[in-house]
Amino acid sequence: MRFTVNGVPHEVDVEDDMPLLWVLRDELGITGPKYGCGISQCGACTVHLDGTAVRSCQVPASELEGAQITTIEGLGTNGALHAVQAAWIAHQVAQCGYCQAGQIMQAADLLAAVPEPTDEDIDAFMGGNLCRCGTYPRIRAAIHDAATRLREG
Repeated sequence: MRFTVNGVPHEVDVEDDMPLLWVLRDELGITGPKYGCGISQCGACTVHLDGTAVRSCQVPASELEGAQITTIEGLGTNGALHAVQAAWIAHQVAQCGYCQAGQIMQAADLLAAVPEPTDEDIDAFMGGNLCRCGTYPRIRAAIHDAATRLREG
Protein backbone atom coordinates (compact mmCIF):
# COMPACT_ATOMS: atom_id res chain seq x y z
CA MET A 1 0.00 0.00 0.00
CA ARG A 2 1.18 3.49 -0.84
CA PHE A 3 0.12 6.51 1.19
CA THR A 4 1.52 9.70 2.66
CA VAL A 5 2.12 10.37 6.36
CA ASN A 6 2.92 13.91 7.46
CA GLY A 7 3.86 14.81 3.90
CA VAL A 8 6.24 11.87 3.43
CA PRO A 9 5.35 9.09 0.97
CA HIS A 10 5.43 5.54 2.33
CA GLU A 11 4.92 2.08 0.94
CA VAL A 12 4.24 -0.86 3.22
CA ASP A 13 3.54 -4.52 2.70
CA VAL A 14 1.24 -5.57 5.53
CA GLU A 15 -1.88 -7.66 6.00
CA ASP A 16 -5.03 -5.90 4.74
CA ASP A 17 -6.65 -6.06 8.17
CA MET A 18 -3.71 -4.54 10.09
CA PRO A 19 -5.02 -1.40 11.81
CA LEU A 20 -3.55 1.93 10.75
CA LEU A 21 -2.41 2.45 14.35
CA TRP A 22 -0.06 -0.51 14.09
CA VAL A 23 1.08 0.45 10.60
CA LEU A 24 2.08 3.84 12.00
CA ARG A 25 3.67 2.59 15.22
CA ASP A 26 5.18 -0.76 14.26
CA GLU A 27 5.96 -0.34 10.57
CA LEU A 28 6.82 3.38 10.38
CA GLY A 29 7.97 4.14 13.95
CA ILE A 30 5.49 7.00 14.38
CA THR A 31 4.53 6.83 18.05
CA GLY A 32 2.36 9.91 18.62
CA PRO A 33 -0.91 7.98 18.18
CA LYS A 34 -1.37 5.80 21.25
CA TYR A 35 -3.09 2.49 21.84
CA GLY A 36 -5.80 2.99 24.42
CA CYS A 37 -8.68 0.61 23.92
CA GLY A 38 -8.54 -0.88 20.43
CA ILE A 39 -12.30 -0.48 19.99
CA SER A 40 -12.61 3.20 18.97
CA GLN A 41 -13.92 4.31 22.35
CA CYS A 42 -11.12 6.39 23.89
CA GLY A 43 -9.61 8.49 21.08
CA ALA A 44 -5.95 8.10 22.08
CA CYS A 45 -5.16 6.84 18.57
CA THR A 46 -6.87 9.71 16.68
CA VAL A 47 -5.18 10.87 13.47
CA HIS A 48 -6.40 12.71 10.39
CA LEU A 49 -7.16 10.56 7.36
CA ASP A 50 -7.66 12.68 4.26
CA GLY A 51 -8.32 15.67 6.54
CA THR A 52 -10.81 14.06 8.91
CA ALA A 53 -10.21 12.80 12.44
CA VAL A 54 -10.45 9.00 12.66
CA ARG A 55 -9.63 6.35 15.22
CA SER A 56 -6.58 4.68 13.71
CA CYS A 57 -7.18 1.49 15.69
CA GLN A 58 -10.23 0.83 13.50
CA VAL A 59 -8.96 1.77 10.03
CA PRO A 60 -7.67 -1.30 8.18
CA ALA A 61 -4.56 -1.03 6.03
CA SER A 62 -6.69 -2.00 3.04
CA GLU A 63 -8.19 1.52 3.13
CA LEU A 64 -4.87 3.35 3.00
CA GLU A 65 -4.00 3.27 -0.70
CA GLY A 66 -3.43 6.87 -1.80
CA ALA A 67 -4.45 8.27 1.58
CA GLN A 68 -3.08 11.41 3.20
CA ILE A 69 -2.50 10.81 6.92
CA THR A 70 -1.53 13.40 9.49
CA THR A 71 -0.42 12.49 12.99
CA ILE A 72 0.41 14.78 15.91
CA GLU A 73 4.01 14.82 14.63
CA GLY A 74 2.87 16.46 11.39
CA LEU A 75 0.14 18.78 12.64
CA GLY A 76 2.24 21.94 12.79
CA THR A 77 3.70 23.57 9.69
CA ASN A 78 7.24 24.65 8.87
CA GLY A 79 8.44 23.81 12.37
CA ALA A 80 5.76 25.92 14.05
CA LEU A 81 3.17 24.49 16.40
CA HIS A 82 -0.45 24.30 15.27
CA ALA A 83 -2.67 26.77 17.14
CA VAL A 84 -4.21 23.87 19.11
CA GLN A 85 -0.79 22.64 20.20
CA ALA A 86 0.22 26.14 21.31
CA ALA A 87 -3.04 26.60 23.22
CA TRP A 88 -2.57 23.19 24.90
CA ILE A 89 0.79 24.35 26.22
CA ALA A 90 -0.52 27.77 27.26
CA HIS A 91 -3.35 26.19 29.24
CA GLN A 92 -1.20 23.39 30.66
CA VAL A 93 -3.77 20.85 29.54
CA ALA A 94 -1.60 17.75 29.79
CA GLN A 95 -1.24 15.93 33.05
CA CYS A 96 -0.21 12.36 32.33
CA GLY A 97 -0.28 13.25 28.62
CA TYR A 98 -1.36 9.86 27.29
CA CYS A 99 -4.53 11.10 25.58
CA GLN A 100 -3.16 14.43 24.41
CA ALA A 101 -2.15 13.55 20.85
CA GLY A 102 -5.62 12.20 20.17
CA GLN A 103 -7.30 15.11 21.93
CA ILE A 104 -5.29 17.63 19.92
CA MET A 105 -5.99 15.89 16.61
CA GLN A 106 -9.72 15.77 17.40
CA ALA A 107 -9.70 19.45 18.45
CA ALA A 108 -7.91 20.48 15.24
CA ASP A 109 -10.61 18.69 13.22
CA LEU A 110 -13.32 20.42 15.27
CA LEU A 111 -11.84 23.85 14.57
CA ALA A 112 -11.52 23.08 10.87
CA ALA A 113 -15.25 22.31 10.82
CA VAL A 114 -16.49 24.84 13.39
CA PRO A 115 -14.18 27.88 13.62
CA GLU A 116 -16.05 29.44 16.56
CA PRO A 117 -17.31 26.50 18.62
CA THR A 118 -19.58 26.87 21.63
CA ASP A 119 -19.03 24.87 24.79
CA GLU A 120 -21.79 22.56 23.56
CA ASP A 121 -20.01 22.10 20.20
CA ILE A 122 -16.80 21.24 22.00
CA ASP A 123 -18.49 18.79 24.37
CA ALA A 124 -20.29 17.05 21.51
CA PHE A 125 -17.28 16.84 19.19
CA MET A 126 -14.71 15.96 21.86
CA GLY A 127 -16.96 13.64 23.88
CA GLY A 128 -15.46 10.48 22.43
CA ASN A 129 -11.93 11.41 23.50
CA LEU A 130 -11.38 10.32 27.08
CA CYS A 131 -8.99 11.82 29.60
CA ARG A 132 -8.40 9.82 32.78
CA CYS A 133 -6.88 12.89 34.45
CA GLY A 134 -10.08 14.87 33.92
CA THR A 135 -8.58 17.97 32.30
CA TYR A 136 -11.81 18.65 30.40
CA PRO A 137 -12.16 22.29 31.60
CA ARG A 138 -8.61 23.01 30.40
CA ILE A 139 -9.30 21.21 27.11
CA ARG A 140 -12.36 23.41 26.53
CA ALA A 141 -10.41 26.58 27.41
CA ALA A 142 -7.55 25.58 25.10
CA ILE A 143 -9.93 24.94 22.21
CA HIS A 144 -11.52 28.38 22.64
CA ASP A 145 -8.02 29.89 22.78
CA ALA A 146 -6.94 27.98 19.66
CA ALA A 147 -10.07 29.19 17.83
CA THR A 148 -9.06 32.77 18.64
CA ARG A 149 -5.46 32.13 17.57
CA LEU A 150 -6.63 30.69 14.25
CA ARG A 151 -8.99 33.63 13.59
CA GLU A 152 -6.28 36.18 14.42
CA GLY A 153 -3.72 34.36 12.28
